[in-house]
Amino acid sequence: MALVFDIETVGEKWEALDETTQHNLSWYLRESSRSEEEFEYEMKELKEGMGLSPLTGSVVAIGVFDTEKEKGAVYFSAPGETIEAHEEGGIKYEAMEEKEMLEKFWQVATVCNEFVSFNGRGFDAPFLAIRSLVHGVRPTKDLLSNRYLSLQRGCAHIDLMDQLTFYGAARFRKSLHLFCRALGIESPKAGGTTGDDVAALYANKKYEDIARYNAGDLFATAALYHRWHDTLR
Repeated sequence: MALVFDIETVGEKWEALDETTQHNLSWYLRESSRSEEEFEYEMKELKEGMGLSPLTGSVVAIGVFDTEKEKGAVYFSAPGETIEAHEEGGIKYEAMEEKEMLEKFWQVATVCNEFVSFNGRGFDAPFLAIRSLVHGVRPTKDLLSNRYLSLQRGCAHIDLMDQLTFYGAARFRKSLHLFCRALGIESPKAGGTTGDDVAALYANKKYEDIARYNAGDLFATAALYHRWHDTLR
């Protein structure tokens, strides 16, 4: 069994950070910017990118998908809302807090020996590890031990971005959407929602929209995995 996994994250509000933290994150921008316009642009990028770091962001959805059973689950954050667990299209949706999401993920991981992601080694896996550290949740599998698939021991983590760019040897632009488009796979971005929209959806309490977007990423990554497995592995 191969388990596809994917996360969605949001960042803290810049205004809510203490002055020391704001300075620590931004002091170099003033020195490196060549103009006031460039500084303002970089500050905007910084504030909008708080969810890209597990030190200033949190997980608001974790999706898992069994490529053999073609069933999965999305655990998602919905603060202040009461949303009953339910199933749609082979995906079970459950609302819970971040710590419980992490506990659920690592519990599912205990029975898996092959994990699949797209850029999971560069983003999802380290983010999950650090947020687990924050909450005192012990990971049950090592998803980061060795980048090269042939050298991995214990469980395997197949990062499709690594595999399909041959560990960075291919220099073309790459994204899940672009690979899906080229291979005729339905992209979760085709509906107009991207990862950049998650923060706004979360702020507007569109929690289930985030969960369904995450499920779309799972389906697309699973389809891409099958194509890679059958052709290039």
